[in-house]
Amino acid sequence: MKRMSRRVLGAALYALAAVALFFILGSRAYTDWLWFNSEGYPQAFWVGILSKACLAILVGTFYLLFLLLNLNLTKRSVKELEWTPSMLRLPEFFSARWLSLVFLALSAFIAFLAGAGASQYWTSAQQFIHAVPFGKNDPIFHKDVGFYIFKLPFLVEMYSLAMNLIVTTIVLVAIVYLVVGAISLERGRPRVHHLVRGHLAVLIGVAFFLKGWGYQLSAYNILYSPRGVVFGAGYTDVHANLMALRILGFIAVVCGILVVLYSVFRTERLALAGTGILIAASFILGNVYPPIVQKLSVEPNELARERPYIAFNIEATRRAFGLDRIVTRDFDVSDQLTPADLERHQDTISNIRLWDWRPLLETYSQLQEIRLYYDFHDVDLDRYNIGGRTRQVALAPRELRIDQIPEQARTWINQHLVYTHGYGLCMSPVSDVTEEGLPRLIVRDIPPRSMNGAPRVTRPEIYFGELTDQYVIVNTRTREFDYPMGDQNVYAAYQGKSGVGLGGLARRIAFALRFGNAKLLLTSAITADSKVLFYRNIKDRVRRVAPFLRYDGDPYLVIDDGRLFWIWDAYTTSSRYPYSQPHREGFNYIRNSIKVVIDAYDGTMTFYLFDADEPIAKSYSKIFPGMFRPFGDMPQGLRDHIRYPEDLFRIQAEMLGTYHMTDTDVFYNKEDLWEIPNEVYAGTEQKVQPYYIMMRPPGEAQPRYLVTIPFTPGRKNNMVAWLLATCDVDDYGRLVLYRFPKQRLVYGPMQIEARIDQDPQISQLLTLWSQKGSRVIRGNLLTVPIERSVLYIEPLYLLAEKSGLPELRMVIVALGSRIAMGETLGEALDRALGVKGPVAPPTPAAPAPRKGPQASEARQDLIQSAIDLYQELQARAREGDWAGFGENLKRLGDVLKELQDMK
Repeated sequence: MKRMSRRVLGAALYALAAVALFFILGSRAYTDWLWFNSEGYPQAFWVGILSKACLAILVGTFYLLFLLLNLNLTKRSVKELEWTPSMLRLPEFFSARWLSLVFLALSAFIAFLAGAGASQYWTSAQQFIHAVPFGKNDPIFHKDVGFYIFKLPFLVEMYSLAMNLIVTTIVLVAIVYLVVGAISLERGRPRVHHLVRGHLAVLIGVAFFLKGWGYQLSAYNILYSPRGVVFGAGYTDVHANLMALRILGFIAVVCGILVVLYSVFRTERLALAGTGILIAASFILGNVYPPIVQKLSVEPNELARERPYIAFNIEATRRAFGLDRIVTRDFDVSDQLTPADLERHQDTISNIRLWDWRPLLETYSQLQEIRLYYDFHDVDLDRYNIGGRTRQVALAPRELRIDQIPEQARTWINQHLVYTHGYGLCMSPVSDVTEEGLPRLIVRDIPPRSMNGAPRVTRPEIYFGELTDQYVIVNTRTREFDYPMGDQNVYAAYQGKSGVGLGGLARRIAFALRFGNAKLLLTSAITADSKVLFYRNIKDRVRRVAPFLRYDGDPYLVIDDGRLFWIWDAYTTSSRYPYSQPHREGFNYIRNSIKVVIDAYDGTMTFYLFDADEPIAKSYSKIFPGMFRPFGDMPQGLRDHIRYPEDLFRIQAEMLGTYHMTDTDVFYNKEDLWEIPNEVYAGTEQKVQPYYIMMRPPGEAQPRYLVTIPFTPGRKNNMVAWLLATCDVDDYGRLVLYRFPKQRLVYGPMQIEARIDQDPQISQLLTLWSQKGSRVIRGNLLTVPIERSVLYIEPLYLLAEKSGLPELRMVIVALGSRIAMGETLGEALDRALGVKGPVAPPTPAAPAPRKGPQASEARQDLIQSAIDLYQELQARAREGDWAGFGENLKRLGDVLKELQDMK
């Protein structure tokens, strides 16, 4: 009885553990389904699951039926054998019912494994079904590129599954026949019963036919050959490897026919001869012949032999990376810039970025984080209409960092019910500096104040951002912290669309299991209206819906109609574009087909199909109907802030370094390789990063928002070209390459950095600052072509050891052979043009505070803030919002006090 009780107890414990595991795993799937439904993307949940299930069922069923058919055929064949003394007498064994169960169990197990393995091919299966033509054929087989991207991967996967099935079946059937002695050795030679011979011959014949198909599929893969002078099929691949694969495919089919005939006519010698020929030909044609062709025919005449294939590679790579859209212009440098030229280009000069994002991020953190639990994670660059002018600005969201809440306050209630969101942002023009050397903030404080015509923020809460990594529960009986107001706090209630309702015990149990916390069940704070917000990190959130896209490294914040939105560029990529050289990150085709917009308040995600003609995006649109919306549906306020993605531009620039050479002979000799140059930032040498700038492109009449990068020759430091891409929606994606004359020296970034180091006055000043206990940070070196000249601009920041607050103290300007420095960009430009004399020698005193127009600008900011607050007071009075009236009255008093202090 005791033993029986132990068995019952053990079984009960195992059953309980199994049920618990099922509920834990099931709770995640169930809550994910609730989340996808609540976000409006149920197809993103179901398409993958149903596709995997269908593929697993189809492949598993085919495996099961094929294996059962052949294993049951062994039973029938064995029963009809004429038994001899050398054979095991097992007819009774093969008539036993339990053997059928063994065969069924074995077949089902193998079929289950095959189906589970095949389910991972669901994406390629869907793309096979929803293939879209590219309208461009490869130069060898003359098939549309869409065949290689959408169809060939699935065909290769199906070939692998079919070959695995036939080989597994042959092995199992042969084992059965060996066990009963239907296959045996007599006098050192195999003896196979004629019934068994027929069965095995048909299976082996099918294997040969499949092998012939496999050779054909391998032939297509020569378009991705890495063996030649360029990526893709070269002379040896086309004239040796391709021929070998075609011959081997033909021999494999002939062998299949001979093996099948052997089962009928006993043509044993022909079948063996064919098999031997295939093995010998595979070795000779696959391993001997191609190296001979390469050594004797290609290497002595490599350029002549490879020239057409180099041309194929150049054309395909330029097309796959969008380099064929680049317009090339000559830029004849004169360095004869005049003050009149600068006056004509004030729209460029007034937007030159003096604030590098790294010291600016530290400055924002010091001045505007307000509380320990707020954090500025990143600085984004954009352009806005400020006071009637388009200005480039930097802006940073003020996100909540829950791990910075004091340890004693880090309770479950505070982490998940009270501290739920970040609040607001700060913004400053990239070219403006106060007299203290700080950025001039035009959106600042909590609640956010907008000044000097900056966009107003009416919905500043950030529930969804780059630091929101944990779940929160909203609309509970516990008040949500909104923002601090003096010694008090202001509380709010979430009113957004996102979130999964927690009404009902079943949902609370599911989420308690998912998050591994029973407090979700035990707390009394949750009501029927409560919702749980999870997957709040915007990167994780978007990837949950569309994991098949590749994403830019930097989502950026946008203000539109008082609300905060994130825009994130997404790419369709492939590594299967014929002849295209792969980028170092693995793909050889890329397009910015999708732009994703995420509402920072309620998390609503919208995927806009930016390039409606791009084939991969069109295929995904068919696979996931309703997921993508036309770009025309994007609100104009958001369209005004789209930009050419930095990652795509960098990738194109890296590929252009080699693939600007379109002449095959020049390409082969690598006579004109380009590189992205280095620069010095904060004393460290690093690659120049693409940078956004508001300027008038050379030879054009209107200022544009651009992303740009310079080029230098390989292992040289002089500049040879400058690439830009336009960002504005009415002129988006235009790529222009300005090439400098080869016969004239145009200084590159590192040459300018070296000349700055060698300038005695600049060197003396930097040394003096360093000796006084301050750290000098040299910002990004910007390359700005104006008229027929190239300006280099580098800001200098001073970081006192104790304050940790970077201040912009000097600006260096280089024009041709002239290097000048000034306290402002205008002063440095005047000195570079000879309008002013050189900077005075440094004295032991610390840098003096700035004088001049910046002080009046700060005063004007405060006056404008007072006007804005007064208008806000009037609006609140009309609406009867006396709480808002009192809050704005207090803020107006603060502004007036600041004005009084300035006097």
